[in-house]
Amino acid sequence: MLMQHAEPTTGDVTTTKADVRAYAWVVFALTVGLLLSDYMSRQVLNAVFPLLKTTWSLSDAQLGSLSSVVALMVGVLTFPLSVLADRWGRVKSIVLMAAMWSLATLGCAISTNYGEMLIARAFVGIGEAAYGSVGIAVVLSIFPARLRSTLTGTFMAGGAFGSVLGMAAGGAVAAHLGWRAAFGAMAVMGIVLVVCYRFVVTEKRLAPLQPASANRQTEGPGVRMSFRALMKGLFSTKSVVCAYVGSGIHLLVPAAIWAWMPSFLNRYYGMPTGKAAMSAALFVLVTGLGMVVCGNLADRLSKNVRERKWVAAIAFCLACFTLLAIGFHMPAGPLQLVVIGIGMFFCAGASGPSGAMVANLTPPSIHASAFATLTLANNLLGLAPAAVLTGMVADRIGLLGALQLVPFAPLVAAIAFFIGKRNYAGDLDRLNALREQAMR
Repeated sequence: MLMQHAEPTTGDVTTTKADVRAYAWVVFALTVGLLLSDYMSRQVLNAVFPLLKTTWSLSDAQLGSLSSVVALMVGVLTFPLSVLADRWGRVKSIVLMAAMWSLATLGCAISTNYGEMLIARAFVGIGEAAYGSVGIAVVLSIFPARLRSTLTGTFMAGGAFGSVLGMAAGGAVAAHLGWRAAFGAMAVMGIVLVVCYRFVVTEKRLAPLQPASANRQTEGPGVRMSFRALMKGLFSTKSVVCAYVGSGIHLLVPAAIWAWMPSFLNRYYGMPTGKAAMSAALFVLVTGLGMVVCGNLADRLSKNVRERKWVAAIAFCLACFTLLAIGFHMPAGPLQLVVIGIGMFFCAGASGPSGAMVANLTPPSIHASAFATLTLANNLLGLAPAAVLTGMVADRIGLLGALQLVPFAPLVAAIAFFIGKRNYAGDLDRLNALREQAMR
């Protein structure tokens, strides 16, 4: 008989106590709160691009490097730091990371030149490096597997909402108090959230929310497996590799547009810095809403047919390509912004399905490492090169010309997802069979 939906059940929460469920949502809220701080610290820079360009006479490539260096550090360090977090303790690692990026953001506020700012931004990236992978691993460990696309999409949307707050609040503060105060405000928020997380979330309080099987895997030798075994778990199938690649490439679009939309509105619509930042924040907000809606839609569509997660990811990428390709070739005006906004709704829509597929295709004991690999792909293939490459191209052909090339990235991502879909059923059946044998 054909198995319609044999997603792994590892990670299902079997406890039904109301207080346990409530605490799970508290943990989720605080973890997403720190993600908001993460992206507020990262994206506040984009709101003050015009001010920094004037203050230090920077080129677009230099401005882009200040944004891209964060994603580069995240990409380079996410995997080793996530593996260490699996071994050292996820909660302790989260507290340490959040404290580092908050203090580094404070360092940005007191920078006196481009070089100092670049170093401070690098340390923001070091602090943020493993947070996305470790944070989502904590969340997925205390909720049912059937919610994975929704939770992953919502968690990653926290990055979009944090970007909205960072750009909007940062632009408003910068307009009244200067760009240094904008960085300082983001740093203070991060420090406050770190203190709250430190006293509310502990490994001991998380343990009752996790299924016994997950606890055994976390406490047993799985966390301390050999490097070869870890690599085998992370890259065991073609479909999981396609999920990594497709996710990374499709995120080049939001990264590039989030970074350059304030400048685009400033240059082509004549908006002042504060208004441009606030207006650009709306596009980021639309992206975040799209991530939540698309993640939930993917869960609903794949409830009975597991391959539909891949179909959904492909559809979101194609919609993004079509709408943004049209939008950036339209003349400046309200209609252009509407079309671009609709395209932004879908531009990160595949994040939820990608995360769910990675979780389904890897053991729970290495989920932090698996999401570190996903984060590595997201950053090295999309987030890290997006701003600086767009800036380099903009220096040659103008910002509008550079943004017209960006929508081709999700077209490539759709191809990767299509290849993954063709292999998913067999890969998942094989992995489930291996897990059942291991449990006997």
